[in-house]
Amino acid sequence: MAGEFYKIRRLPPYVFEQVNRRKAALRANGADIIDLGMGNPDLPTPKHIVDKLCETAQKPDVNGYSASRGINGLRRSLVNYYKRRFDVTLDKDREVIVTLGSKEGFANLAQAISAPGDVILAPDPSYPLHSFGFIIAGASIRGVPAQTPEQYLSNLDHAIRYSVPPPTAMVLCYPSNPTGAVADLDFYREAVKIARKHELWILSDLAYNEIYFEDPPPSILQVEGARDIAVETTTLSKTYSMAGWRIGFAAGNERLIGALGRVKSYLDYGAYTPIQVAACAALDGPQDCVAEAREIYRARRDTLVDSFRRAGWDVPKPTASMFCWAPVPQQCKSMSSLEFSLALINEAGVAVAPGSGFGERGEGYVRIALVENEQRIRQAARNIKRFLQTHGKAAADTEGSVLEGKELS
Repeated sequence: MAGEFYKIRRLPPYVFEQVNRRKAALRANGADIIDLGMGNPDLPTPKHIVDKLCETAQKPDVNGYSASRGINGLRRSLVNYYKRRFDVTLDKDREVIVTLGSKEGFANLAQAISAPGDVILAPDPSYPLHSFGFIIAGASIRGVPAQTPEQYLSNLDHAIRYSVPPPTAMVLCYPSNPTGAVADLDFYREAVKIARKHELWILSDLAYNEIYFEDPPPSILQVEGARDIAVETTTLSKTYSMAGWRIGFAAGNERLIGALGRVKSYLDYGAYTPIQVAACAALDGPQDCVAEAREIYRARRDTLVDSFRRAGWDVPKPTASMFCWAPVPQQCKSMSSLEFSLALINEAGVAVAPGSGFGERGEGYVRIALVENEQRIRQAARNIKRFLQTHGKAAADTEGSVLEGKELS
């Protein structure tokens, strides 16, 4: 009975939890924390979606177990979405499955396709589940540098050549969480070419496909031959501000979808039926709400980048997603990303996510979520300006003392 459970030993303490605990403690003492840490949408779910949920929940025959693969109507709605958005035709019975959010779908895909000892290629930095979903399943991860899509592609060949045993799958995530980088169809064509050459499965995470500020991001399933080797997960969480509803999808290769369906049949009975019906209303209904949300995120991004720059912190402007991926400011370069995040919340009342939580190559960065309104973002910038001025002066004083000591010696 002594010792840690095997799978728990493979999971390090969740880096974000340290910031979350500190945030909770400060709030408990009455502190006003501007939370730019978790990617938790603050916009309301569109009214027509909520109305459909309430209407359906009133019916007497919807409270039993639902279908693990998702109701027919919702799978049909996703098929229609893929045709409308990507001009991709899917079979709703063989190539589509409803999941309890994209996180559950991705994690159960990892369980379905990997075995202890398998090697999986995953971008670094990337969303933690892209690695730890496979680690929980017993596989090993080979992190591939991925600050940009081009960097990821350029390092794949080396990663494949020096992996023992050879890798069995690779993970993609564009628009990227955390970097906000976007891949184009040429990227996906090359990824499919590499995967087919080396007999790799591809798991592509498309969670942020509708939060973009330039050209609409493509789907890997638009590439010829992709459905022979690839599956794509997506979600309504960000597009329609439905994070707590836990509804998502996987689409693509029939064998991968079948494997996921087999695992899910043992683990769940599907999402609550009224939620699935409301999800149909989201996908099939008016999409002006999506465009409105996109413009809100655009305005927040522009406000954050501009106000933080004036505060002394240059934050690169993302072309998609609800995040900015920013280097730790120069005044605090001596700190790790976690140390900086804790100092920022303690001294400035602003929460961000430390980059080290997204992989080894996330160190030196933090992720900033666009989940507060523009007024609160400007307030965060004012707090950060004072914080950076204090730390900049302290760094200068320290440097001066060091130089003085050298002169005296």
